Amino acid sequence: MDKPGAGGKPVGMGLSSVPPAATRDARAKRPIRALFARLFVINGTLFAAGTLILALSPATVSSPPLWTEIPVLVVGLVLILAVNGALVRASLAPLDSLTSVMQRADLMRDGPRLAEAGSGDLRDVVRNFNGMLDRLEAEHTASSAHTLAAQEGERQRIARELHDEIGQSLTVALLALKRVVDRAPEEFREDAETAQQAVRTSLEDVRQVAHRLRPGVLADLGLQSALASLGSEFSRSSGIPVTREVDAGLPELDGDIELVLYRVAQEGLTNVARHARASHVELSLRRAGDGLELRIADDGRGGPITEGAGVRGMRERASLIGARLTVISRERVGTEVLLVVPELRGGGHAN
Repeated sequence: MDKPGAGGKPVGMGLSSVPPAATRDARAKRPIRALFARLFVINGTLFAAGTLILALSPATVSSPPLWTEIPVLVVGLVLILAVNGALVRASLAPLDSLTSVMQRADLMRDGPRLAEAGSGDLRDVVRNFNGMLDRLEAEHTASSAHTLAAQEGERQRIARELHDEIGQSLTVALLALKRVVDRAPEEFREDAETAQQAVRTSLEDVRQVAHRLRPGVLADLGLQSALASLGSEFSRSSGIPVTREVDAGLPELDGDIELVLYRVAQEGLTNVARHARASHVELSLRRAGDGLELRIADDGRGGPITEGAGVRGMRERASLIGARLTVISRERVGTEVLLVVPELRGGGHAN
């Protein structure tokens, strides 16, 4: 017996709408049985019609058959096969479209759906296939959301440890080295200053890594300031100038949307630094109807793209907020990453 949960409803009540496995299996087998019955009826009707024609026609077949009778038998057989093939092909035509959709199905993108056309049995097959795609995409989106949430939590934990532990330790070491430099004899001062500079550089690197892992500016100052900081940091580290264009007066966005926009921009700029060999980058965030459009474009080498973990990660993030990600790369022209959020959701910042 189910225990009552919050609101007085049984905890297991939400599962009542899900049919048991035996019922689902029976429903799944129903279209296959109907398809078998259809083919059986088509072939049975043709053979019955052929038998009736032979029985009522004046044509006879000798034993053994005469050479003059063989063409008549061949023509009759070809006619039966042709009619049978035409009827079966017309009956199974929707399966061609089903096969094509199966080959193009990709859970990372909004996949196509088949129109529920045709006879009753094949319509059930198409409906079940569309339902399967809907369930797989929903499960994939939920799984990606959990995975990315865990990744963000781990990023924040590592960033805190870098800042609070390693950063503090390096700061203490830097202060100690400053005292050493001040008191060191002349012959050891240069080595002490070199060590001091190395620790200072390491401390700056740790701070940059922590900042990339946990964009505190996004939570503190908002998306526009975070994108500006991201572009400036990218130009400073890569030497590639960035032209930023952000529409003024953007509405307050849901925290998940802001985080996806920031992470996609961050990954896009990282890919430019690693692969593009570009001399200039454009980063823009504009209103597009009722939604937003984030664009990262470079003038690098371009060419065919092999979607690795970075691009797939951007697609997964885009799917979480119902956005569409397009990557266009033209050889010797450059690469453009376009994220279109079709509909805005207001809300607070993500924690």
